[in-house]
Amino acid sequence: MYRFLLTPRWWGINVFAVLAIPFCIFMGSWQLSRFEDRVDTHQQQEDRSARARTAAARPLERLLPVDKVTSGRQASARGHYDPGHQLLVPGRTLKDKHGERQGFYVLNLLRTDGGKALPVVRGWLPGDAGAKADTAKVPAPPKGEVTVTGALQASENQGTDGVQAGGGLAPGQLGMISAASLVNIVPYEVYDAWITLTDAQAPLRAVPPAAAEGSGLDLKAFQNLGYTGEWFVFAGFVVFMWFRLFRRDTEAAKDAALGIVVGVEGEGREQGQGQGQGQGSGVVASPGEDGSGRDEGSGDGQGKAARAGKV
Repeated sequence: MYRFLLTPRWWGINVFAVLAIPFCIFMGSWQLSRFEDRVDTHQQQEDRSARARTAAARPLERLLPVDKVTSGRQASARGHYDPGHQLLVPGRTLKDKHGERQGFYVLNLLRTDGGKALPVVRGWLPGDAGAKADTAKVPAPPKGEVTVTGALQASENQGTDGVQAGGGLAPGQLGMISAASLVNIVPYEVYDAWITLTDAQAPLRAVPPAAAEGSGLDLKAFQNLGYTGEWFVFAGFVVFMWFRLFRRDTEAAKDAALGIVVGVEGEGREQGQGQGQGQGSGVVASPGEDGSGRDEGSGDGQGKAARAGKV
């Protein structure tokens, strides 16, 4: 009954199922491990951020380059602010008790003793960076040599929230905090990092540090979880289709063993037999010589009438 499993068609179906099911399970497990890694990394980053808030600040040079471990750590640097290159970073939101509010960052460049400049976000203000009424509230940076302390952050890129990489900004505004965007604005070298001050000068509000790229539960993490479900669904679909085809061919084999033939040829034969029976036993009306209709029966009926006349 199951000899159909040895046909070339079923050899192909079985080979496909044997290869596809483990592959789908492997891919689903891999996507699930990616999601779990992101969850673990996110938890580790939160733990490091919590420790960094209470840990003593370390010199900037000891924490460079910025990576997932040093991102968010308290860094300190000494130098003096460049008053001629104060920049506003528009389109930045900050959460408070009233929810998310739109505003802008206030960024100044700290000329360190080493010669390079460190971008320092002194704080955030609500409002529009292009409105004079809002920008008039920005306090002047401290004069003279100062020591700043804040959370170390990696340079932003086009995928960072709030970044405006398309250009078209007014003079004195910056769309992305990075050394690449500052190199054409200032005439000196800039660190490939920036810090956000822990204590902001009133009326500025301190900007909380952002999680390192690739360490948070962002959209990509939940995409991995969605892909996990899709691969397992694919594996289940392959199993379902195999059993469906197997059941169909098994029932067909049983019908063939019982002599039941179902197909186009069988249907045509049954239809031909029905038409032949209808033509052999039908009654045909033909016109007579006087124009009246005369019924002609079958051959058996005419024979019976002739024998009755003879008697």
